[in-house]
Amino acid sequence: MTVIVRLKAPGGVEQLELASVNLQLPGRGEIRLRQSAIGVNSIDIYHRMGLYPLPPERIPGVEAVGIVAALGAEVTGVEVGDRIAYAGAPVGAYASERNLPAWRCVKLPASLPDEAVAAAFVKGITADMLLNRVFPVGRGMTVLVHSAAGGLGQLLTRWASATGAAVIGTVGSPAKAEIARAAGASHVIVGRDADFAAAIADLTAGRGVDVAYDGVGGTTLQKTLGCVRPFGVVASVGQSAGPIPPLDVNDLGPRRSLMLARPSVMAHMNDADAYRRSAERVLAAMVDGVLQVTGKAYSLQDAALAQADLEAGRTTGALYLKP
Repeated sequence: MTVIVRLKAPGGVEQLELASVNLQLPGRGEIRLRQSAIGVNSIDIYHRMGLYPLPPERIPGVEAVGIVAALGAEVTGVEVGDRIAYAGAPVGAYASERNLPAWRCVKLPASLPDEAVAAAFVKGITADMLLNRVFPVGRGMTVLVHSAAGGLGQLLTRWASATGAAVIGTVGSPAKAEIARAAGASHVIVGRDADFAAAIADLTAGRGVDVAYDGVGGTTLQKTLGCVRPFGVVASVGQSAGPIPPLDVNDLGPRRSLMLARPSVMAHMNDADAYRRSAERVLAAMVDGVLQVTGKAYSLQDAALAQADLEAGRTTGALYLKP
């Protein structure tokens, strides 16, 4: 029997339940994976809440690491016993074992622990998408990273800093400020109610940052628009603080002359070539020490607690489940 975490109905963490099911044999082009570590991401919460509906199986989760246990017909390039990671659709990673398309499999370097990869794979691919595809970041640029002590925030900060960019981070507490600085932030703005737009104006002599990454949502996005230079980019990549109010296109320009991006990492990962390139860059950056990941482990049966802690902002770094 395969142990899974299933969503009974959209809503709070109390809707997540542990169950056991019989897993079918892998189909054509599929592999069966015996999972060792499962990433926990904000999109799992959005699935649970019903913002993005789950497939009929109602199992959340978009990434994991494990050992290939069986092969379906017409599978090439993957062998039983291979240690692999995957990210993206089909959703359903909260399970001790699962079947998934073989093309999703990315073989792992021996030097990288399962837990580190599971904690960072989707977030790393998201960071790669933002730093290379949405707005190429490089030396001499200044970027704003909201929630810079979080899982994605730390990876964005580390990777952007490694390119030679200066990172301004926002965090909710002095303790989280230290984490953001350790990740490479040049300046950290502390406090959930801080006037970060005024602080950034001071730090940049009124110019503004080249690009801002906002995974907070709520009313933060509107304030973030005031932090970016003319013809700069604001990338809205989440809404941990709640739904984003309607935005008037006149808030973007012509006076401000801003570009607003609302990229989906799931759409990015559905492009097989983009997925493979991002995955390779993420793993290489981890091997080289550019991306150093801290993670907190929960048992699979405590998936509801992991989501509750993430949703409440009680954690720093990344979270993962152990089957």
